[in-house]
Amino acid sequence: MKLPANWQLPDAIRTRFGEKRAGKQRAMAADGHLLLVLHKIPTRDMDEREAVFFWRNPKGEWESTARGQGLFTLRQHLETFEQAEERFDAALRKASNAEDYFQILQDLGPVSHAAKNLHATLQSAREAVHDDRDIIDLRDQAYDLQRTLELLYTDTRAALDFYMARKSEEQIRLGMQSIQSENRLNILAAIFFPITAIAGIFGMNLRSGLEDLPIVAFWMIFLGGLILGFMTRGWVSMRPHDEKTVVVKK
Repeated sequence: MKLPANWQLPDAIRTRFGEKRAGKQRAMAADGHLLLVLHKIPTRDMDEREAVFFWRNPKGEWESTARGQGLFTLRQHLETFEQAEERFDAALRKASNAEDYFQILQDLGPVSHAAKNLHATLQSAREAVHDDRDIIDLRDQAYDLQRTLELLYTDTRAALDFYMARKSEEQIRLGMQSIQSENRLNILAAIFFPITAIAGIFGMNLRSGLEDLPIVAFWMIFLGGLILGFMTRGWVSMRPHDEKTVVVKK
């Protein structure tokens, strides 16, 4: 994006621009003129930053390449960052998994970096023009934006780290539960394997004294076996924290 040809800027400012790109965000002052090179809100799929120019002439009048007139367009430019911050904050409140947090970080990172450079640019403008209260207010507003976006990025990163740590703890707990269940099954196998082996080799067609009992005895033994089976199943699948409950105070 090139400077408008009708802007009466001194050569000391015009000669600092190349032919293709506007360059980074910065403030340039010469002969009472102030030119701000700012970037619009960056997006994930944006390969190059889109620049917008704000010119303050020696009379204190503002012009810009953005839609609108005067200092109002510069205030609108900062408002776009405030609106972006509100969207990120709402997205963070709704985030529920690692992908949500990662998407926020991907979009928030460039915006936070742009806000940091925006504040630095307005600070340079403040140093170049000492008696403009509007620039001071905009500089302070840009600082608040930078700070808020940085805190939001930190909170999102912390939320992602906490989510990953919690998932890791769940995986460890499930792994420990699986190991404990396997150990219990091994205990049962160790107890009953010899009996099963002996019965398989020699058979169990021996008289036990129960052959002449009524049929109801068979069903009672069958029912007792089912109950014992469910009790064994519950013991094998018991979670580690079922045996010892730990109360965590928040």
